[in-house]
Amino acid sequence: MWQCPKCKREFKNTNQKHQCGELPKTIDAYIAAQPEEVQPFLNQVRDTLRAALPHAEERISWSMPTLWRKRNIIHFAAFKKHIGLYPGDKAVEHFKERLTEYKTSKGAVQFPYNKPLPLQLIAEIAKWCYDEK
Repeated sequence: MWQCPKCKREFKNTNQKHQCGELPKTIDAYIAAQPEEVQPFLNQVRDTLRAALPHAEERISWSMPTLWRKRNIIHFAAFKKHIGLYPGDKAVEHFKERLTEYKTSKGAVQFPYNKPLPLQLIAEIAKWCYDEK
């Protein structure tokens, strides 16, 4: 086991990436804890998701900003080189033809900071997730 020298948490992997200290309890706190240059990207995604899902509740789930309405609808998070969007595997499959310029995995999409965010597409994915799940 590896122990983080800062927070003393233990992990299976040496130098495991994690967030030291108390985890944010709100999306505002999550965004404020991110590097200043990343915050505008997070706010754009948040504003887009709020507009697309006006009846959804904001919360932190799986340590990520989440829009929720009786269930988790969609998550997003900041990383070193990209914003991760987590709509689930069915959404990634459904939108795969429109996501070809982005890195995807089973249930996630990576939007790099060096490209404009496809906010309209993000809104469409969010609405699809709300309607389909």
